[in-house]
Amino acid sequence: MSDFFPESNIKHPKPGDLLISEPFLPDPNFERSVVLLCEHNEQGSFGFVLNKSGLLKVNDVLDDLEPFQADLYVGGPVEQNTVHFVHRIPDQLSGGVPVADGIFWGGDFEEFAEEAQMGVLDPQNFRFFLGYSGWGEGQLEQELEQNSWLVFRGVRPEQVFDLPPDQLWKRVLEEMGGKYKMFANYPVDPRLN
Repeated sequence: MSDFFPESNIKHPKPGDLLISEPFLPDPNFERSVVLLCEHNEQGSFGFVLNKSGLLKVNDVLDDLEPFQADLYVGGPVEQNTVHFVHRIPDQLSGGVPVADGIFWGGDFEEFAEEAQMGVLDPQNFRFFLGYSGWGEGQLEQELEQNSWLVFRGVRPEQVFDLPPDQLWKRVLEEMGGKYKMFANYPVDPRLN
């Protein structure tokens, strides 16, 4: 059980919330992670790690997208042979599922590819992921009870699309203020403190 997020404010997350990992979460897949929760129900939960940059571009794994260029993030440890995306342009791309105000998951991929090739899509309006983060029935609730995650409600598109990934974990905690602002400054390795 973690001591870092005692009595965290929300134990029942919902789609559109951010999950912020506690500073020393021992799972390397989620070290200092911020996960956008896209679905949460009785069967389980899934989302995408927003701040784990990958080494590839989306064009490295999906053909025929030139001139469109976008970074490909590691969305989580599940099914890393799949590509997913979130965006903030529902007027330009149909079929997306609303996750939060101004944030949509997926959409019509053929339409996306066609518009990407025409050069009419701004990569700043997208975040692409290899794989996803998933929890089985009751698993996320158990991790929340163990204080492994803090729930941030009220995500804004600029947090998902505009903040540099290496600053996101710290900036969200600072925005929460109080004791959470203090956690934002914990060193990655406490022995170096």
